[in-house]
Amino acid sequence: MATITSLGIGSGLDLNGLLDQLQDAERGKLAPITRQQEQQEAKISAYGKIQSSMDKFQDAVDALNDPKLYQSLSANVRGDEISATTDADALPGSYRVEVTALATAGTLASQRLDEGTESDDPLDMGDATQLRLAFTGQNSVNIDVAADSSLEDIRDAINAHENAGVSASVIFDGDGYRLALSSKETGLDASVSGFSFLKADGANATTQPLGAEAARAGQNASLDVNGITITSASNTIEEAIQGVTLNLGELSLGEGETASSTVNVERNTLKVREAIGDFVEAFNEVKNTIGTVTKFDNESGEAAELVGDSTVRTIEGRLRSVLTSGVAGGELATLSQLSISLQRDGTLEMDDAAVSDLAKNSPDALRDFFTGVEGNDASQGLASSLSTTLEQLMSKTGTLGNAISGAENRIDSLGERYERMESSIERTISRYRTQFGQLDAMIAQMNSTSSYLTQQFDALDAQLGRD
Repeated sequence: MATITSLGIGSGLDLNGLLDQLQDAERGKLAPITRQQEQQEAKISAYGKIQSSMDKFQDAVDALNDPKLYQSLSANVRGDEISATTDADALPGSYRVEVTALATAGTLASQRLDEGTESDDPLDMGDATQLRLAFTGQNSVNIDVAADSSLEDIRDAINAHENAGVSASVIFDGDGYRLALSSKETGLDASVSGFSFLKADGANATTQPLGAEAARAGQNASLDVNGITITSASNTIEEAIQGVTLNLGELSLGEGETASSTVNVERNTLKVREAIGDFVEAFNEVKNTIGTVTKFDNESGEAAELVGDSTVRTIEGRLRSVLTSGVAGGELATLSQLSISLQRDGTLEMDDAAVSDLAKNSPDALRDFFTGVEGNDASQGLASSLSTTLEQLMSKTGTLGNAISGAENRIDSLGERYERMESSIERTISRYRTQFGQLDAMIAQMNSTSSYLTQQFDALDAQLGRD
């Protein structure tokens, strides 16, 4: 039988079109699998949205579960422009701070180079191999210098030395070039006081290519805190007030002037109120996210990705149970006593004024409510309970983690099923193509035979007609 290379050539039938229709029909079997894959991917995306909102809720819960939150203090400054920050060791109190001097860095300039000498011209170094920098209250520093060094080379050698203690630059004063040094640290002890050049054996070089000329010593900050005089090499002063760091860097103090400020260290009620507000807001975001991914539109009949999902019901139920169960052992037992109420739609609503009052007047009661009663290992606060619940829900083996991994496994399984089905369809279409090819060849052969017989009969009729 003749081989047909293009379907329909032999028979004149649209076998290619028919094969395409059969292929489309067969591939229609893949559509349900694709829809199931899309459904599972939509579920994973929706679970991801819930997980993201629960992560934020976890952060807010962890903040309330930190006992240090309820002990935090803040420093408020009235007066001239100093600033203050507190740490965990600070104690409430009021402090009068009078600053009479700011810490400054020492500076030093060399003699001017001879007229006409450029900053990159080699200097007469003689037998000098090192530059020694001297400081008022610290050890000197030796820096290697080359035999043909210029002023710029000396500058670069100083700046390349990690322990030089100064920053070097070259300046032009209108008549010539100078080497200018500035101490990296403020205060008298760190003040650069001079420099000299040394020979290889450490003795002073015979020739001193440069000499120091203009020096301004650095000074320490001087201040009075509640009548006690304090000096500091830095304008950032720690422990002059317990647990408080004073920063004088923004002050502009003229000679003989005094800057006065009052530093009040008091309980940071705003931080506590904001933390509780963040907790309420983060929970409401979880609730609203769940509402979005489980919504059903009665008018359009459209359903969100997780309508009726058991995982979501479990999450809502566990969180609601912890929030409404309350805590034992402390002065406060329920959220309602904090003026935080559960609304009909499942969200929380907070009375800012009432919470602010509790943060100001009952910080220990708030701490016990959220973190558990101090010293009572059996007492578990609301934030502690929620933290444990959230970890169980969101862990890889928890409710949400299992739901996500289950959907991912179903996608993998559907992918394998899709590949098997696709291979089966390809084999079926290949079989159809072979059969259509055979049919095409058979019809072509039959058409050829029919044409031959017709010609023979026509020839016979013609012969008989002549006879």
